[in-house]
Amino acid sequence: MKWDKEKLEGYNPGEIEAKWYDFWEKEGYFHQDPDSSREPYSIVMPPPNVTGQLHMGHALDNTLQDILIRFKRMSGYNVVWIPGTDHAGIATQVKVEEQLAKEEGKTRYDIGREEFLKRVWAWKEKYGNRIEQQVRRLGSSCDWSRKRFTMDDICARAVREVFVALYEKGLIYQGHRITNWCPHCHTALSDIEVDHKDEAGHLWYVKYPVIGEDDYIMIATTRPETIMGDTAVAVNPEDERMKKYIGKKVLVPLVNREVEVIADDYVDIEFGTGAVKITPAHDPNDFEMGERHNLESIMIMNLDGTMNAAAGKEFDGMTLKECRKAVVADLEKLGLLDHVEELNHAVGHCSRCKTTVEPLSTKQWFVKMKPLAEEALAAVDRGDTKFIPGRFTKIYDHWLENIQDWCISRQLWWGHQIPVWYCDDCGEVSASRTDLTECPHCHSKHIHQDPDVLDTWFSSALWPFSTMGWPDKTPDLQHFFPTSVLVTGYDIIFFWVARMMFATCEFMKEVPFKDVFIHGLVRDSQGRKMSKSLGNGIDPLEVSDMYGADALRFTLVTGNTPGNDMRFYMERVEANRNFANKIWNASKFVIMNLEDYDPEFVPTTDDFTLADRWILTSFNQVVRQVTKGLDSYELGDAAATVYDFTWNSFCDWYIELAKQRLYKSDDKRSRQTAQYVLVRVLTGALALLHPFMPFVTEHLWQHLPHEGESLIVAPWPTVDEALDFAEDAATMNIMMEAVKAIRNMRAEANVPMGKKAPVTLVPADEAMAEVLHTYETYFKTLAFVDEVHILKTTDAKPENAVVTVVPRIEVYLLLKDLIDVEKETARVAKEQEKTRSEIERLEKKLSNKGFTDKAPEAVVAKEKEKLAAYREKAEALNKRMEDLKHL
Repeated sequence: MKWDKEKLEGYNPGEIEAKWYDFWEKEGYFHQDPDSSREPYSIVMPPPNVTGQLHMGHALDNTLQDILIRFKRMSGYNVVWIPGTDHAGIATQVKVEEQLAKEEGKTRYDIGREEFLKRVWAWKEKYGNRIEQQVRRLGSSCDWSRKRFTMDDICARAVREVFVALYEKGLIYQGHRITNWCPHCHTALSDIEVDHKDEAGHLWYVKYPVIGEDDYIMIATTRPETIMGDTAVAVNPEDERMKKYIGKKVLVPLVNREVEVIADDYVDIEFGTGAVKITPAHDPNDFEMGERHNLESIMIMNLDGTMNAAAGKEFDGMTLKECRKAVVADLEKLGLLDHVEELNHAVGHCSRCKTTVEPLSTKQWFVKMKPLAEEALAAVDRGDTKFIPGRFTKIYDHWLENIQDWCISRQLWWGHQIPVWYCDDCGEVSASRTDLTECPHCHSKHIHQDPDVLDTWFSSALWPFSTMGWPDKTPDLQHFFPTSVLVTGYDIIFFWVARMMFATCEFMKEVPFKDVFIHGLVRDSQGRKMSKSLGNGIDPLEVSDMYGADALRFTLVTGNTPGNDMRFYMERVEANRNFANKIWNASKFVIMNLEDYDPEFVPTTDDFTLADRWILTSFNQVVRQVTKGLDSYELGDAAATVYDFTWNSFCDWYIELAKQRLYKSDDKRSRQTAQYVLVRVLTGALALLHPFMPFVTEHLWQHLPHEGESLIVAPWPTVDEALDFAEDAATMNIMMEAVKAIRNMRAEANVPMGKKAPVTLVPADEAMAEVLHTYETYFKTLAFVDEVHILKTTDAKPENAVVTVVPRIEVYLLLKDLIDVEKETARVAKEQEKTRSEIERLEKKLSNKGFTDKAPEAVVAKEKEKLAAYREKAEALNKRMEDLKHL
C-alpha cells in the first residue's frame, strides 16, 4: 500500500488540475488497445467545429461523456473515447476569407482555389486545435492518440466510399430543388445554418383578375416581389368560399400570365383570404405543390439576390428591396392592391453573415432519403437503439417519417470536393473513389471535377465508423463498434443523430450506438438561451480558472436531468467549490491522524462501534445508488447522492464521532479501527466522486493509503455484504434523529452555541436503553449536551422542559437556565405582532378582486405563498410561546 505523506496545504484548484491531467495523459491512462477478454465501452465525441471556442454546451456535453467514460474505465470495461473536430465548411471558409480581406485586401477569387485552400489548412494548423486544449482543461479523458478530423485522410476515404456507393445505387442524384440560399456566401445552407428571427413585416392583399369574368380572387402575400414568378393560385378544396374558383384561370398581375386556380389540402383556410399565390422556384412549400400539380418553375432572381430578366425588364437588376417597393407602387397604380396589414413573421438569416436567406430552386446534389430512412426507423422501433429519455423517440420518428431528400452540395471551396467528374467531350458524368485523370467512358483527358463540396453533415454522418478506420476492418472497428452511447443535445436530433443512424445502418448493417443520451441546453440564470447578441454567454474556461474545473463539472451535472434545459447560476459553482474545499479539509484531517497508521491492520466485526457500522452500511447503500444512477443515465441523481453522503454523513457526522477515538492514545485498537474506517470510506467516497470531480479526488487519493498508481484506473467501489449492518444503521439513524431534535430545540429557543444543557432521554425499550447507555457520548459530541440522563418509561418525566419525540426515544431538554425567559417571551411576542400584521395585510390584498383579477397570475401566486409562509410562522411562534410558559 502506498500514499503521498506530503502535507496538504489549502485547496487551490489551479495548482493541481493541470498537473494531474498531464500525469494521466503522459502515463497513457486515456488509451486502451482492443482487448477481447473485456467488455468494450466506446463513445465518439460529437466533433466541435475546428473554428470553435468552448461554450457551456460543449462543457456540459463533454462532462457527461467523461463521467460515463471514467465510471466504465474504473468498472473494468475496455474503454475508448475518440475525440475529434469538424472542418465546419462555411464557418471556416468565412474566417479565412475575413482574414484575407483584412490582411491583404483580397477575395478568394483573387488568389484562386488551390492557394486559398493552402491558406485554410495553414489557418487550421495554427488556430484549429485551440478547442482541443480547452477540452483538456475540463478534464476530458479522451484518447488523443485516436483523434480524428473530418477532412483527414481516413475520414476523406470514408466520405468518398459512401458517396460513390450511394451514387451507384441511384440514391444520390443531381437536380433542381428548393434550398436555403445565402446571396452573400453564394451557397446553399443546411437548416441548422439558418437562424430564424421575428421581423416586422406586412401582408399585402392583391387582386388577381379572373379571366373572362368581372371578378377577381384576392390573395395575401408577405413577398409581393415574387409575384412575377407565380405559376398558379391555390385554395383549399374544403373552403366553401373558394370552391367556385377551382379550375378557373386568373391573370398574374404585372406579367399578365394566365394561371390556373388549383385545389390543394396544404392551403390554410384561416390564413389571409384562404387563397395563396404559388411560386415554385422561390418557396419550399410552393415547390412541393408545383411537383404535385406539375407546375412550371420560373426563377426570377439571380444568385446574388438581385432580380433577373425573367422578372421583367422593369425589375431586371433591382435588389429585392428595390423590387418590392416598385412592385407595390405598380400594383397601386393598377388598382390591384386592396390593402396592407402589419405582420410579424420569422425570417431566415445566414448564421455566418446574417444576410436574409432566399429559398431558391438551384441545381444541387441530393440524397434520396425515403429508402435510407426505413431501416433507421425500424432499428429504433426494434429497440436496437434507445433514446434516453424515451420521449425523444417521437421527434426522431416524426422527422424520418416526413423526411425530404437531403441537399448535400455546397458552393464552397473548403470541404470534401464532390467526387464527380464531367467529360467535356462525351458529356458523361462519373463518380469515383479515386481522382480521375481521364473519362472512364471515352478516355478523353478533357474532364473536370464538380467544383462544389459536400455538406459538412455528410462527413459527420459517418463519424461513428469513419473514426475507427472504415472502410478497412480495423481492430478498433471490430472490437469497439457499435459504440455504446451517443451523448448529445436535443437540438441536433434531426441534423446529426438521424443522419448517423441511416448512414450507419446502410453501410455497417448495424446501429451506430446502443443508446442516445439526450441532454438539454444550458441557459442563463433567467432561463434565456446563451447568445452573443444577448451578451449573456458564460465562458467555461473563465469559470474553471476562477473556481476550478471540478466545481464547474459538478455544477453542470447536478443541475442536469436527462433531456431538460438547465439554468446556470454562478452561486452554485461557488457552492460546489466549497464542497471540494470541504472534501479537502476532511481529507487533510484524516491524513493528519495517520502518523501511526498500520496498513496491515484489519478490525474484527466486534471492533466496530455503532457509528462505524452505520457509516460502512451507508457507504454500501451509496455504492448501490450511485452505480445504479450512472448505469441508468441519472447522472445528476448519482452526483447528488455521493455529495450528500460525503458532506453530511461522512464529514459532518462520522468524522466528528471518530475524533474522540483518534485522540484516545490509551486505546490503540479503537484508534486503529477508526483509522481503518476513515481511510476505507474516504478513499471509497473519492472513487465514487472521481467521475464527477476528477482532479481534486485524484490529488487527495494520492495522499491517502491506497493500492495502485492512479485513481483514474482504480477499481470502482463494490458493495461489501460483510460490512452491511442494516439493524445497527437503523438504530444509529434514530440516534441521529434525537441529536437533530436537540439541535432544533436549541435553535428555536435561540440558545447560544457555547451554552451546554442537560438532556433527558426516555427509551421505549431495553434494547434502545442499552444503546443510549453505551453511546451517550454521541450526544455530548454532537448536540452541545453536558449531561445525559437516561430514564425508564415508568420514571417521572422532567418538568419545565421542552419535549420532542423521535422513534423509540422521548427527548427532554431543560432550557430554563440557558435562556432569559422574560426577554425571550418579549421577543416572541414582538415577532407574533409583526407576523399578525403581515397576515392581515396579505389577507386584505388577496381579498381585493381588483388585485386578484388584474395582477399577473404569477404575482398573485407569490402573494399566496407569502401568506402561507406567515401563517406557518405564526403557528410556530404560538407553540414557542406555550413552551415558554412552562419554563
